[in-house]
Amino acid sequence: MCRRFRRAGSPVNAVIAAVTVCALCSGLWLLRDGAGRNAPPQPSAAQAHTGVDDHSGGRAAAPALPPSPPDRVRIPAIGVNAPLTGLGLTRNGGLDVPPADRKNLAGWYEAGVTPGETGTAIIAGHVDNTEGPAVFYSLGALRKGSTIEVDRRDGGAAVFTVDAVEVYDAKDFPDAQVYGAATRPELRVITCGGGYSRTTGYRGNVVVYAHLTGRR
Repeated sequence: MCRRFRRAGSPVNAVIAAVTVCALCSGLWLLRDGAGRNAPPQPSAAQAHTGVDDHSGGRAAAPALPPSPPDRVRIPAIGVNAPLTGLGLTRNGGLDVPPADRKNLAGWYEAGVTPGETGTAIIAGHVDNTEGPAVFYSLGALRKGSTIEVDRRDGGAAVFTVDAVEVYDAKDFPDAQVYGAATRPELRVITCGGGYSRTTGYRGNVVVYAHLTGRR
């Protein structure tokens, strides 16, 4: 599995390093088609942060929820409905990833805030494995204003609205922006992206930015 690590500088998630969540075996599934028909979708420039108003069409932030571990993530616009497993850190200080052979499994960073709490919660998952598309294969097709729901162990669900979807080359990954502290409940969803190299694998990451707008 290819992983590239960079130290994040946020007070809350200072121990997280940026992670590239890639397929095993150098993406053999993707390499089967030299024309690139199997490449996952990438976000357009229209879905990036505007620098003016990234609050998803005026959707106000909802009050923070008390801590509760998450059990499932659903993103209806791209057909995601996946269980969540806790993620820790690797020996190198990077965020670990879910087992690649469980392609519909995503993970959340257990040492950070839980989704819905004030701060920046982190969810990560594979874009593909050697068999084909995995849980976040279509993450790059997500659009501003889409909904992300996270089922919590307390029986409720945290509802987030997407503010932006960006793709970054590994060498330009904005650690502080992705992992930095937040004064409201926010969520980042991360997978591989940014094109594919036969020698090094995926070149970067797709990152979804969202904030809490409701509960149920």
